[in-house]
Amino acid sequence: MRLLLVEDDLMIGEQLSDLLRAEHYAVDWVRDGELADTALLGQNYDLVILDLGLPRRDGMQVLRGLRARKQQMPVLITTARDAVDQRIAGLDAGADDYVLKPFELDELLARVRALLRRAQGRAEPMYEHKGVSIHPATREAFVQGQPVQLSAREWAVLEPLLARPGMVLSRQQLEEKLYGWTDEISSNAVEVYIHGLRKKLGAALIENVRGVGYRVPRE
Repeated sequence: MRLLLVEDDLMIGEQLSDLLRAEHYAVDWVRDGELADTALLGQNYDLVILDLGLPRRDGMQVLRGLRARKQQMPVLITTARDAVDQRIAGLDAGADDYVLKPFELDELLARVRALLRRAQGRAEPMYEHKGVSIHPATREAFVQGQPVQLSAREWAVLEPLLARPGMVLSRQQLEEKLYGWTDEISSNAVEVYIHGLRKKLGAALIENVRGVGYRVPRE
């Protein structure tokens, strides 16, 4: 999953980007509202973590702008603005959740996972399909109840495919979920990770749709 972190505080931004990358998310971090708009216009994100008190363009303007463009990704607001009317304004403007600074990092991660599940149309905290199950909260994977070790990048490929069986994702779409701006992309990276997943989880789990991409078959 690829996230956009919009946070102008250097210490908080570094801490959050390191934390999210350690949880196997690809993260792009920007420090002002205009750069946030530029990022949102040029990239599809699975989730936005948005501070409100930003230079150059306020976070509320960023939020209203992305919703006016009909961008549907979930938005988690993180801010020190604790007045009730400000929280209401953020939610009414299109935010999906709100956490006040200072916040517990584990709580923020739980809110991120919950919003991603909701965006995928799922309520349950795990995905299961044809004997393969994954647990996003613990980053554990099982085949017929037996644990399987996945690399961070294998996980990043598997999760969006297993979350929506039947949906085809192109190589470019999978690359977007794997890599942030600063990551180096090899030309056959997705194929390598798909090959590794098939060896570990079964050759039939991930299907190649010729000329289009990959999917987990619905049946």
